[in-house]
Amino acid sequence: MLDMEELKNIIADNLIDLRKANKLTQFELAEKLNYSDKAISKWERGESLPDILVLKQLADMYAVSIDYMLVKHTDEVKAKYRKPKPELNNKLIITLLACLSVWLLATILYINFKITTDIYYWKIWIWALPVNSIILIVFSSIWGKKSMIIASVSLLIWTLILSFYLQFLQYNIWMLFILGIPAQVATSLCGKIKRTKKE
Repeated sequence: MLDMEELKNIIADNLIDLRKANKLTQFELAEKLNYSDKAISKWERGESLPDILVLKQLADMYAVSIDYMLVKHTDEVKAKYRKPKPELNNKLIITLLACLSVWLLATILYINFKITTDIYYWKIWIWALPVNSIILIVFSSIWGKKSMIIASVSLLIWTLILSFYLQFLQYNIWMLFILGIPAQVATSLCGKIKRTKKE
């Protein structure tokens, strides 16, 4: 019969293995569970246990049973729950295909302008940059990566300013870049806002 300390250590080991097998940091797992990374760290050191509802949530997330969490496993059993490293992440491929479609559309429009008006309208490719930034924001929101959302919003701010500047280059409205500074600061501050987490 296991005592409480042994059980805590077994659960702690399983939590570490499953988190690492799913390529998550303690911070990323904390975000998903709406707990602090300090709480995750305590569970993984065997200092405390997650309550039964959180244990069930973790089991579902890792596609194991709650029983799996309570038993010591051999390396062979653990290996079954390790995700194979994909050649290229599907999320990345989908995002790249969406971005490439923007460049394809920009190229078609460029060719169309050339054929119909005999004008080389190269600025079409410049405007593809903020459109790609919007796509990155959308996909980052879907995939749930806060750091990528912040980076994509920053990219949108600066590519929009650059696009307007180059569109109206003859007016030399370089002051637009000054607008980017408070917008960038606001974006960075938004990234620091944290949801209330359980300890």
